[in-house]
Amino acid sequence: MITIIIPAFNEEEAIGKDIDTVKEAMAKSSYEYELIVVDDGSTDNTARIAGSKDVILLRHKSNRGTGRAIMTGIKQARGEIIATTDADNTYPNHDLPRLIKEMEGHDMVVGWRQKERGSWRLLRSPVKFVIRKLAEYITRAKIPDLNSGFRAFRRDLALRYFNILPQGHSWVSTITVAFLSDNLEVKYIPIEYYPRVGRSKFHPITDTYAYLMLVFRTVMYFRPLKIFFPLASLILFWGLIRTIYDARVLHKIKESDIMIFLTGLIIFVLGIVADLVVKMGRRED
Repeated sequence: MITIIIPAFNEEEAIGKDIDTVKEAMAKSSYEYELIVVDDGSTDNTARIAGSKDVILLRHKSNRGTGRAIMTGIKQARGEIIATTDADNTYPNHDLPRLIKEMEGHDMVVGWRQKERGSWRLLRSPVKFVIRKLAEYITRAKIPDLNSGFRAFRRDLALRYFNILPQGHSWVSTITVAFLSDNLEVKYIPIEYYPRVGRSKFHPITDTYAYLMLVFRTVMYFRPLKIFFPLASLILFWGLIRTIYDARVLHKIKESDIMIFLTGLIIFVLGIVADLVVKMGRRED
């Protein structure tokens, strides 16, 4: 049983075509499926159009975010495998059966977009690159596409992370980092990516800030030493160099040298404690 979830907020121009494409593609496949559209507080005709297409329609009274809409769909889903896509005609929904087939032997399959076609491209591309590299550093895994909304994953595994998953656009990035941090099997398949239909919901300042925060929040939840250890090492090295310089050149060790060195040690110890807390908490979960 496959559950396909489409979160939608004011997508009246595109959602009808997306639903039709999904249903046509799945009808040609051998998979039993259900299609859930989560209307995230739309003020246009999105809900009316979706409701006329013979889908399971769930509605939020107000706009609560893409991530929250996906989680609402997951809670109601009957399928063991969840597939998600957007409602703006950007993803190749005719490829859903291929995406689902690749789930054999994997815990998540992500559609790897070959081109960036979103709004604010000059801003988004470098920011996405930096965040993706941070995520690769955290997870020690190659991540071709961190925040693609075209993906499939196991429902039972996704439910594990509901307590840390955000409500906004960064939901897909967070769950990717979560799966990789727990050494789950994640596969990437190349897909086409089309210009969106309708107005983008991306906010350059708030969404960029949210993406950065999700990386640091996720690393603190899974691998805090990835932050504490480099920081402590840098401060300890700085303290050591200053101490050697002051001792050899000035022939005395300053109080500030000792304070810098102690600060590095304290940060290192905090990192060890944080890592132990995380490991104990994860073991209890």
